[in-house]
Amino acid sequence: MAKTLEVVARPHELRERVSQWRRKGERIAFVPTMGNLHAGHGSLVSRASELADHIIVSIFVNPLQFGPNEDFAAYPRTPDEDRQLLESLNVEVLFAPEVHDIYPRGQETTARVHVPGLEDILCGAFRPGHFMGVATVVTKLLNLVQPDVALFGEKDFQQLMIIRRATIDLCMPIEIVGVPTAREKDGLAMSSRNRYLLPEQRAVAPQIFAALERARVALEAGSTDYAALEHAGTESLQKAGFRPDYFSIRDANTLQMPNGESNDLVIVTAARIGRARLIDNVRAKRK
Repeated sequence: MAKTLEVVARPHELRERVSQWRRKGERIAFVPTMGNLHAGHGSLVSRASELADHIIVSIFVNPLQFGPNEDFAAYPRTPDEDRQLLESLNVEVLFAPEVHDIYPRGQETTARVHVPGLEDILCGAFRPGHFMGVATVVTKLLNLVQPDVALFGEKDFQQLMIIRRATIDLCMPIEIVGVPTAREKDGLAMSSRNRYLLPEQRAVAPQIFAALERARVALEAGSTDYAALEHAGTESLQKAGFRPDYFSIRDANTLQMPNGESNDLVIVTAARIGRARLIDNVRAKRK
């Protein structure tokens, strides 16, 4: 039976809806987004439908996670298309707050959530303050929605780890579920930023996944020369026309450099081409 999408803007209205479900003992799943939705977000919603009775999706372009050289105003916003997609997925509630609902005293003086050891490495080293902004807004949204489970894409692997750490450290009784990266047929990870790619850039974009896969195969075949694999991955992206920020092999449980005990690895990368900064990762299991 199709469900009608209800658009809720104010936090008190959201709490009223959640309270009605809570009184019935029903489970609630939450998918936070910044809009400009695509099939990757659809995979999060599909997984959410397997884990709960009700689904809430939020759309909020968070100014706190944008750096001084990143154009918050230019972030793609597609509200009509987003609502149509959510309706097709039988989402019941779209929570679309205004900035003053999330930062009632302004973002400059708001309380902030830091996750030491995770927020300033990899993408955090190239986007200072970004993950503080992510952890802060996600904490606020989780407190507003109070779901049983919240779902995030594994494409943003570092973000997923930071959110998991924050919910544990802040004693939030919410299960954080990672959903496998949704990919185009040629391997490119689905992302809102893909729309920045010109046709010739889109044609080479799958080289990111190809480079990650080459490193994965080498690791699973027994290679422990991490530096050589990282160099080869970086060089292959450069030859394809990318400007890599990093191509790195990390322990998938800590995001630190691997050691002799690291059997669960993740190869992570961020690379720029034209206007787009694309991120991706693949897991590798050592025997």
